[in-house]
Amino acid sequence: MTHISKPDLNSALAERYSDAPDTGIVAEPLLQLMASRGSCRTFEATPVPDHLLQMLCAIALASPTKSDLQQRDIIVMKSPGVRSELAKLVSGQAWVAQAPTLLVFCGNNRRQRLLHTWHDVPFANDHMDAVINPTADAAIALGAFVTAAEAMGLGCCPISAVRNEAQAVSDLLGLPDHVFPFAGLALGYPSEAPEIAKRLPLSVTCHMDRYQEDGLRDAVKNYDADRAKVQPYATQRFVEFFGQAEAYGWSDDKVRQYSQSERADFGAYLRKQGFCVD
Repeated sequence: MTHISKPDLNSALAERYSDAPDTGIVAEPLLQLMASRGSCRTFEATPVPDHLLQMLCAIALASPTKSDLQQRDIIVMKSPGVRSELAKLVSGQAWVAQAPTLLVFCGNNRRQRLLHTWHDVPFANDHMDAVINPTADAAIALGAFVTAAEAMGLGCCPISAVRNEAQAVSDLLGLPDHVFPFAGLALGYPSEAPEIAKRLPLSVTCHMDRYQEDGLRDAVKNYDADRAKVQPYATQRFVEFFGQAEAYGWSDDKVRQYSQSERADFGAYLRKQGFCVD
């Protein structure tokens, strides 16, 4: 397997943030890994051992969960046929089919409702919170899995596009009522070092005592320019609508991305799965 070196903690933070803190920490392996992580989309053919997959799932599901309700599940897709079908559903991301292992993290409100049926007690929370809580649980488990997997030398890339075809993904995975796909995850041994993506300054996203937006527009403008110098976008989105911009930064890319409707039917899908989203 390819040996991939990581920058030290302070170097990784400085590469990611324009206002990176001086940690005063010389070496902390886990924090170093977390600070320098990047999405991996190129994998070696080496399969991920079953025992390692099981351990990573166990670690992920040991992560925090709202009120100990445990409203999340992980579906490990090892069959080449099933992986291929999922890759087709997230069209436009050809690299997904090359990942040795795909997982889908699901929100699960079904078990809680079954408990009420078994105990003959009415379920009194059939409203939007029944969607938010499993979503948060699934997100926490996904984050824990990624951290654990990368600590074991694996590479990961979350796949939100499973929600683009939520009904088809549900059919593929056999998801019952009140269970829904939150995100996929491509997993394998990386063939090259993932890029450390620059993030917005901490002054923009980390608040003290109260939310604030002082200087936000200038901060984003500076971030656009800073990121474009070291991590320019290889292509521009939707040039047929917007044309080819001379200067193209992060904010341009995100505005273009969300200028097109995406997943507008997800609410209808959730209703079909039995959720009340009011």
